[in-house]
Amino acid sequence: MTLSARLLDSLAPWRAAPAWHIALSGGLDSTVLLHLLASLAQREALPPLSAIHIHHGLQAAADAWPAHCRELCAALSVPLQVEHVQVAPGASLEQAARDARYAAFAARLGDGELLLSAQHRDDQAETLLFRLLRGAGVQGLSAMPASRGLGAGQLVRPLLNCSRAELLAYAREQKLHWVEDPSNADERFSRNYLRRQVLPVLLNRWPQALTSMSRSATHLSEAGQLLDELAQQDVAAAKVSGQFAWLALPSLALAALRALSEPRQRNALRYWLRPMTAMPDSEHWAGWQALRDAAGDGAPVWRLAAGELRRSDECLWWLAGDWLCTPVLPSTLVQGNQRVTLPTNGSVQINGMLPAGNWQLGYRRAGEKMLLPGRGHRDLKRLFNELRVPVFVRDRLPLLRRDNQVVAIANLAGLQGPADGSWQLQWQSPTNDQGLS
Repeated sequence: MTLSARLLDSLAPWRAAPAWHIALSGGLDSTVLLHLLASLAQREALPPLSAIHIHHGLQAAADAWPAHCRELCAALSVPLQVEHVQVAPGASLEQAARDARYAAFAARLGDGELLLSAQHRDDQAETLLFRLLRGAGVQGLSAMPASRGLGAGQLVRPLLNCSRAELLAYAREQKLHWVEDPSNADERFSRNYLRRQVLPVLLNRWPQALTSMSRSATHLSEAGQLLDELAQQDVAAAKVSGQFAWLALPSLALAALRALSEPRQRNALRYWLRPMTAMPDSEHWAGWQALRDAAGDGAPVWRLAAGELRRSDECLWWLAGDWLCTPVLPSTLVQGNQRVTLPTNGSVQINGMLPAGNWQLGYRRAGEKMLLPGRGHRDLKRLFNELRVPVFVRDRLPLLRRDNQVVAIANLAGLQGPADGSWQLQWQSPTNDQGLS
């Protein structure tokens, strides 16, 4: 089957997409992809084609690439959009550039539109080897997916079943011109070192090494999918539902996780936390063990890259964003039917008219008590213990004082206002989003 036919076959599921955008660097791989698609569009009913070139501004040679891409696209009658991005400084320039590039791509995609990227079989094998040397697990060693969500659309890699040698042969046959990135020769970058120094040695001894490694990556991808399916079952069995649903925080029942083997616990937690934070490698899971095995009256914390895992009353809670800030609210005079935004702590709503008096909104104080009908004055700490309010919530719960006496605590049944329901104190807790409430 020709390269063109294989490309068309791999894109068959997306023939009805609103648009196809080609990630065009100007290098060999993306130039071949552009030429193949432009040629196919002359004889096939394809979605509208366009190309996107990302200019990182990281090296002087790159300044000439947008003009090259414009000339290339003009010759093929394919519209081109050039996007300039800023690369954030950091430990890994490669990763920072990749993050900036994909953020720009995502911003360009409309609903259901495709970004077509030119990674091929050699890239697949190179990625496997690179991650293997970093000690990645099954998920990390999995093959680059043929497609995944990106922004409002999809990222699709239609050349993963093709080798670089095939792309090079096509480019020479079609007399294509492409740019060479000078940084690809810089062996300080690990991937370049693997490509230029390690892979040639492997291929000299095992000519089919790239194909074999690509096949292994596919097997590992299937294994990763099975682990995810197992994790879905374990996480579903540990889901928490109850009186604190208004917290709107990810949570799991610790008892359900304890019933699993240690590897299965880690698998479930990796799956559950994957959308929220990067996870440590297998040698740095002592924080989980300490959290899980702490004494019942403890309040242990496992700090991860993007937040914290807390434990309270045999439940695990994921906290990030404003939840990691200590809320501060000087006593604030309030009145009925009022909404108040709380710094780093969401907002509070007073529903109904308050009786006459000096009403103040605030947080609990040490040793503070509340008068309950038929029960007398009750210490707030004991009330929270009785109601099993998570420890990390207690100093955040807004409360109302009348003439310096606590008369209502937000969101707690029976404590958020008078029994007749004439008014209530309701709290919308902060989100886990960074800097958002």
